[in-house]
Amino acid sequence: MRTHALTQPLAVLGALSLATVTLTACGGTLTACGGTSAAADEKVVTVYSADGLKGEMGDGWYDKVFEEFEKETGIKVKYVEGGSGEMVQRTVREKSNTQADVLVTLPPFIQQADSEGLLAAYEPEGADQVDAADKAPDGKWTSVVNNYFGFIYNKKQLTTPPRTWEELLDPSYKEKVQYSTPGVAGDGTAVLIKAMHDFGGKEPAMEYLKRLQTNNVGPSASTGKLAPKVDKGELLVANGDVQMNYAQSKDMPNLAIWFPAKGDGKPTSFALPYAAGLLAKAPHGENGKKLLDFLLSEQAQRDVSAVGGGFAARKDIKAADANATELNGLLEGVEIFEPDWSDIGTNLDSYIDAWKTATGS
Repeated sequence: MRTHALTQPLAVLGALSLATVTLTACGGTLTACGGTSAAADEKVVTVYSADGLKGEMGDGWYDKVFEEFEKETGIKVKYVEGGSGEMVQRTVREKSNTQADVLVTLPPFIQQADSEGLLAAYEPEGADQVDAADKAPDGKWTSVVNNYFGFIYNKKQLTTPPRTWEELLDPSYKEKVQYSTPGVAGDGTAVLIKAMHDFGGKEPAMEYLKRLQTNNVGPSASTGKLAPKVDKGELLVANGDVQMNYAQSKDMPNLAIWFPAKGDGKPTSFALPYAAGLLAKAPHGENGKKLLDFLLSEQAQRDVSAVGGGFAARKDIKAADANATELNGLLEGVEIFEPDWSDIGTNLDSYIDAWKTATGS
């Protein structure tokens, strides 16, 4: 069993300036809001990232760190977010004309990006304090925020929180359960990983997810968009991750985090970090390196828990803020397992295909 203390290494594997761009607000292009292209501005760095680190109210970890980075360096951050797999797919499509400088995504998608030849070797300052299990041995990527997979529920409507996977099959949850799309969203892919672990393999996991489909609302490309639905009571249960949902709960009072167990077993989870890498054909690679250094700086790492509600990637950062204490408490009694990322990387497509077949998605 892996320890879950904030200061322990994890398993391998996810206010902005006016120049900031998002897929939802600007149609998914860097110029859709009238901004200049990255190639036209040397004082810019473009980040493609899985969602979760930018605050709903402009008060997230990215918001603070990017603002401080811009003030210190004069380099503007252009930001595009989406599902973990979506960001890698976009980068693959742009491989002959790379638009971004830095990619931040969750496993197994960071490994997928590396296998596609998208990442360049660069070890940021402070990476020596990141445990070897949380970074690529060849310097292609390193975790910048550690995290765990989890679920959320509406604590106003569910006075007794759910405990098991099996409870979600009850008719009272019909059209009140939703999880993000495996293969597109990192947390959606994590649903498969946890289900295969908890149920003891692919076949029993797919059989369960087939049964759950009766209560499932349907696919969602972004995990972050599920939390507001749970907070409002449109959904009772959805998937997520500890960092993102903990941060969202500050503005969404009806959210609560839980970890499904199978039957009488213990609740389980696994490490699901945000991992960052420099893109191989980054138009502003030097600026990308500076940003990666900044993300792993001592102050930025202290802000991971205090501001972002996550877990510092650097093992020398001893978080003692109120958020850190509460986050540790959330994981008490939860069994932390280590996925076989090599197997998942090799067989992910077959697992996604099995899920599509089982659920008719």
